[in-house]
Amino acid sequence: MNPSKTSRLPEPAADERAHSDRLLQHLREQIAAHGPMSFAQYMERCLYAPGLGYYSAGKTKFGEAGDFVTAPELGELFARCVVNAVQPALAVLGDDADFLELGGGSGIFAEVALRAFAENGTLPRQYLILEPSADLRDRQCERLHASLSADVVARVAWIDRPPEENWKGVLFANEVIDALPTTRFVIGHGEVYEEHVALDGYGRLVRVDRPADALVTGAVRHVERDLDRQFEDGYRSEILPQLPYWIQAIAGTLEAGVMLFIDYGYVRREFYLPERHDGTLMAHYRHRAHNDPLYLPGLNDLTASVDFTALAEAGNSAGFGVAAYLPQAQFLIATGLQQVFEQTYERADNEAERYRLAQQVKKLTMPDQMGERFQAMLFARGLSVLPVPEELLAADQGDRL
Repeated sequence: MNPSKTSRLPEPAADERAHSDRLLQHLREQIAAHGPMSFAQYMERCLYAPGLGYYSAGKTKFGEAGDFVTAPELGELFARCVVNAVQPALAVLGDDADFLELGGGSGIFAEVALRAFAENGTLPRQYLILEPSADLRDRQCERLHASLSADVVARVAWIDRPPEENWKGVLFANEVIDALPTTRFVIGHGEVYEEHVALDGYGRLVRVDRPADALVTGAVRHVERDLDRQFEDGYRSEILPQLPYWIQAIAGTLEAGVMLFIDYGYVRREFYLPERHDGTLMAHYRHRAHNDPLYLPGLNDLTASVDFTALAEAGNSAGFGVAAYLPQAQFLIATGLQQVFEQTYERADNEAERYRLAQQVKKLTMPDQMGERFQAMLFARGLSVLPVPEELLAADQGDRL
């Protein structure tokens, strides 16, 4: 990214710049000691390095005061629709079914979902939150204790790793896969190269390409075979060769239940369009998106869109079947958005609140907002019947995968 573009971004405060400089020094030391690091390693350190990474430090990430707004941050409509989608599965699975949320964000989703479960008399045995960030854990805990009754909060537990014992229930992840450290590849003279981060002669971070290993090369060639098209020289994009292993790690012990992933992305043939020749990688800083991942490391959220065809393949390889795949707008409509909106609208105290609800619906469903850009994918395993709202199955677009 050229300086004129980064100059249009808000200037960080002195403490923020100092924080970024500490991570930058850590990165320089790692590269000096071990050589150029893969972009995936760089992204992992920028997001998750203890005490230094974007999600590991104390800065506000979510909502108007942070760098981006997720669907749960907009209000309660999104979470209540998700609850409507998974309640039938919890009912079929019985009293010992659990709900596992990957990455709890600010805690707003858990707050609304737990309240909805309680209102409907369908609280899961445990509401588990797998949250790697100690800072976010504290914020989630504080929020839930302040907003929910003690008996409801008693069902909440934070965990450091996926359950090791077999369990049944629901696994939910909103905007999680886009933050998995992604591999960046580029084609050169017909060969696959992997993007790395190195140091130039002045100690500045620069991106360089090195021959890809067998895992990355194999993953890229698989995509080419599936598309029945070879990537042209200079084509650069993202791929997650570790996705099947990640799904197995987080859901391998879910013997009966459903998984619901909601994220922004595309089916494979749209993800790897010829004209999308620099991939989907974006950095988010104070509600501004830019494309320089080396700018102010540790202060930016780094994300890449999801290849939902790859997600379906990974779920299948872990023993799950795709039960439904559809854009977020259709998912929300099929899981009762209209009814949820009307109920919430009636409870609203004033016109300003009603206006915010209407804006929330627009943001969640309009094609130029989240409605088409975000997709929902529901997996199932170990169930004799598929306990999913009929409207959801009717709106399925799985044939696009």
